[in-house]
Amino acid sequence: MTQNSGLAFVDTNVWLYAFIRGQSPGKTPIAQAIISNRQFIVSTQVVSEVCVNLIRKASFSETQIRELVVAFFQRHTVILLNEEIILNASSLRERHGLAYWDSLLISTALSAGATNFYSEDMQDGQVFEGKLRIVNPFTGNAAG
Repeated sequence: MTQNSGLAFVDTNVWLYAFIRGQSPGKTPIAQAIISNRQFIVSTQVVSEVCVNLIRKASFSETQIRELVVAFFQRHTVILLNEEIILNASSLRERHGLAYWDSLLISTALSAGATNFYSEDMQDGQVFEGKLRIVNPFTGNAAG
């Protein structure tokens, strides 16, 4: 399976590189290429993290935040946290030593059937539950 096939979950850092120009000039075009013209899986956690960082780092107005939230829900599959996801996150933490918030993201991606998880914050190439592969799009190994 190639990195472009299947359902993909996109972590907060990729969205922020795409939305905040000048934060990391080398990563912005890569992030923008990843998110352009494709539907992704995201969680309400990611939507919230993107919003708080855009307010803090890019001075987004509340009008811009509302427009962004609407766009996320219209264009992408947004997964709400539930009991099953939170309990599975606990199991993932026990088995893999993940941080709390990372385990919630991995659990959410798995529950939605994602096969790729775009993030620079986790180990590139790591596979969870034999189904979900971490892809760091900024290493030069990712096809994007």
